[in-house]
Order: sequence, then C-alpha cells, then structure tokens
Amino acid sequence: MRFFRPKPRAGVLFVCMGNICRSPTAEGVFREQAKRAGIDKLVRIDSAGTHASLLNAPPDARSIAAATRRKYEIGKVRARKVTTKDFETHDFVLAMDRKVLKTLEALRPEGFSGQLALLLDFAPEAAYREVPDPYYGGPEGFELVLDLVETAVKGLMPMVRRKVGS
Repeated sequence: MRFFRPKPRAGVLFVCMGNICRSPTAEGVFREQAKRAGIDKLVRIDSAGTHASLLNAPPDARSIAAATRRKYEIGKVRARKVTTKDFETHDFVLAMDRKVLKTLEALRPEGFSGQLALLLDFAPEAAYREVPDPYYGGPEGFELVLDLVETAVKGLMPMVRRKVGS
C-alpha cells in the first residue's frame, strides 16, 4: 500500500556559516513547530551554510544537547553548502546574521521572488537583530540561539501558514 505524500507548497531554508550550530537548530525548531501546526508535510524545511567546510558533518554536539533538552531533534541534519538551486526550491531563505545575508544576496538568482531576510526580522521584539554564533563560547550561547530561534519561528509561522493555505 502506498501512502500519499502531498507536494510541498512552500520551502523554508535556514542559513548560517558552517551549518553545524545555528541553522540546524533553526531547522529543528521550525520542523517541530510545523509538525505541531499540522503543516510539516506541506513545507520543505532545510538548512545550509555559506561556507560549510564540514560537509556532511552532524551538528555540533553542544547544539544537539541544547536542542534535545527542549525536545527538538537535530541529530540527523548533515552540513551542506547553500547553492543557487536552493532559491528555486525555497520561498523563505533566512540568514542568521548580516554577513551570511550579504553572501546570500550575492548568490541570489535574478528571478528569485521569495523572501531573503534575517531570521530575526520575524522577531522585531527581540533584543538582537542577528543570531550570534555560539561555536566559540559556552553552553549559554547555545541556549540563547534556541531562545532567539523559538521567538523568530513564532513570527515566521503565520507567513508560512498563509503560503501553504493553512
């Protein structure tokens, strides 16, 4: 027996520099929230890095641990580099910081009609405008990333829901 899997109606891509801390965390948080909202089968959810020097590596162990404490699964994510093809398959391409956004702006194809923005543009009430890279810090940095991502995802979700017609 074959199960019908609907074709995604929207795509959301989270991008950081290495795709081992911030963007896998955002992917995991958004994936869980989309599941809770009942739209996970309608949205292509992914993450990538602008540099991704650790291709196919799992997320940083500290990111996995912090996410797991909050019941998010990110351990299966594997680092990859963002490509121009991502702009064809994702309606929302969301950068963790301005440096990443600048790289994405240079990579964006001329015909891209989706939204290219900072993730924290969806959290105007947040004290931060960029999601700080926790890699060289302690565990509190990974918790801050989760706090900021959870806030931004709450602001992003209504736009994605409208896009998929839910």
